[in-house]
Amino acid sequence: MNTVAQSAPLDRPPLERLIDTQLAAAADGDRAAYGRIVAACQNSVTAIALAIVRDVPASEDIAQEAFLSAWQNLRRLQNPASFLPWLRQITRNLARDHLRERQRLPREARDADALIAAAADPQPQPFERLIEQERTDVVVELISALPSDSREVLLLYYREGQRSQQVADLLGLSDAAVRKRLSRARATVRDELLARFGEFARASAPSVGFTAAVGTALAVASPPAAAAGVFGSALAAGGGSTLGKVLVGAAGSIGIGFVAALAGVWLGLRTQLKGAIDAAERFALIRSAVISSLASAGFIAGIVLIARYDDGWIAATLLTLVFMATIFYQTMVAQPRILARRHALEAQRDPARAAARRRRERWLCWLGGSIGFVSGFGGLLYGLIISGRL
Repeated sequence: MNTVAQSAPLDRPPLERLIDTQLAAAADGDRAAYGRIVAACQNSVTAIALAIVRDVPASEDIAQEAFLSAWQNLRRLQNPASFLPWLRQITRNLARDHLRERQRLPREARDADALIAAAADPQPQPFERLIEQERTDVVVELISALPSDSREVLLLYYREGQRSQQVADLLGLSDAAVRKRLSRARATVRDELLARFGEFARASAPSVGFTAAVGTALAVASPPAAAAGVFGSALAAGGGSTLGKVLVGAAGSIGIGFVAALAGVWLGLRTQLKGAIDAAERFALIRSAVISSLASAGFIAGIVLIARYDDGWIAATLLTLVFMATIFYQTMVAQPRILARRHALEAQRDPARAAARRRRERWLCWLGGSIGFVSGFGGLLYGLIISGRL
């Protein structure tokens, strides 16, 4: 794309003019230019995702993922006029992938994930969780009550101040088509439910914090011209879990170490909690997992700050060392101490079997630690090189 911003005819819709003037700079790595596009499109992208998944937090995750995917693949876009249809299609594909992934998960796995999250975070309280579940049920009810071809239109209609032409511009429809879908929805949905839906649509619209969150991810993502092909292709294809794709898109190759660490922590916790001998051991295991998770989150936050305010390699290396030392200490020192009583009981019941299990666990621990060390520092080195710091 040409690095010089294009002039846009004044008779074109404001959104198209904005994209025409900002997209070329964004394709050349201008994050501020792309941030302006995100701010202008966030209502439509989150509405498209929400109409499909019927889950507000998931829709915002999917929308962030779509913006990151588009950012890292902007160089592939030959025609700026195709940006909005392309972005909408990315969003729909990711939302459908999300639904398919959720449907493939067994009910037991979903319930276990929810229980672990609740155990690790004492908030919200049971009463608050009940209220949140009721809100979720209302969202599903409201969206499901609408004709399928009117959901995106209605969400945007209320979020965009009930301006049908604005909705038409955002969704690539004619004003007449938007009005027709609005009329169909009004004819099939009772007024009370439609009023409740309008309140929900306005209240669930993404705030400025959404744009800020995408901007934070862009701060450490590779620019379009230098995006790693494997990560860009994975994001564009919509493969893998939502969390994994967002982190990889946001943090480049360093995200692999973060995702691997976080997955290892919580998958390991699920197994350990099944054999907990008492509440004290459960609490200690959860505390260790929370410490490791906070260390992982702090690592990503630190990388974001370093990317913005430091051009060298020393701070990033030191931060990675501290992060990995914390994870290794929790997995190789703290957790064996927590499990010492359980291991002693197992040794009393069956010494030979317990000894064999301890050997296997030590071998797997060192294998996992070695892979984590190589992946973490390999990702760090790769990120430093592609960012020009080494």
